[in-house]
Amino acid sequence: MTARREEEYVEFVAARGPHLRRVAYAICGDWHQADDLLQTALVKLYVAWPRVRRDGREEAYTRRILVRAHIDETRRPHRRERPGLDGHDPAAPAGLPPEERDELVAALHALPLQQRRVVVLRHWLGLSVREAADELGISEGTVKSHSSRGLQALEAALTRT
Repeated sequence: MTARREEEYVEFVAARGPHLRRVAYAICGDWHQADDLLQTALVKLYVAWPRVRRDGREEAYTRRILVRAHIDETRRPHRRERPGLDGHDPAAPAGLPPEERDELVAALHALPLQQRRVVVLRHWLGLSVREAADELGISEGTVKSHSSRGLQALEAALTRT
């Protein structure tokens, strides 16, 4: 890779890395696994950087890698173990009050995996139905139904408390 391309890659990672880490966390629900997913995504992005940079879809490409890497990880039986101490992850960045954020994250992670992915891509990242369908490799109708069911489940879970 030329020095300029490598510099562009480093700038992209420095600018978008924290956001992509939060996306990875929203997908998997564990900061340590999110770090692993992000590392995998950044390695694959580095390899494809000249092609991806030319297309101008760096972030979309990285999000797609994050989603697919998580799918791969959840399919591997030996990867289903959760090392570490539960509840000892660093706190999420400020935004909502902690108790509301905890409720929202708990409700989000109570959703079935595909609904969670759709809700994160559609409503947290603001992707269109078509973009979410492309990233997940599913039809637009499936995105719409998962989004609707996921939002209903979130609303029900959050209004119960």
